[in-house]
Amino acid sequence: MPKARTSRATKPKNETKILQMPENQNGDTNHSTNGELESQIRLRAYQLYEQRGYIDGGAESDWFEAEREVLARFGNREHTA
Repeated sequence: MPKARTSRATKPKNETKILQMPENQNGDTNHSTNGELESQIRLRAYQLYEQRGYIDGGAESDWFEAEREVLARFGNREHTA
C-alpha cells in the first residue's frame, strides 16, 4: 500500500543576511564614515576598471583591491589621529 504524502514546511527562497554596522564609542552607528568608505571604495574600484582599459570580468577583483587600499588608508588615518 502506498504511503500517504505529508505536507512539507516551505523554506524561504531568499534569506537576506544583514550585517550589523560597528558602533562607535557613543553607542551610535557610524553611518557617515561607512558611507564615506563605501564611496571611496566604489570610486577606487572604478579607477582600477579604467586602468584595465574598461575590460569586463574583473569587477570583483577591482572591488577587493579597492577595499584593501581604502581600508589601509583609513586605518592609517585612524591611528595617526
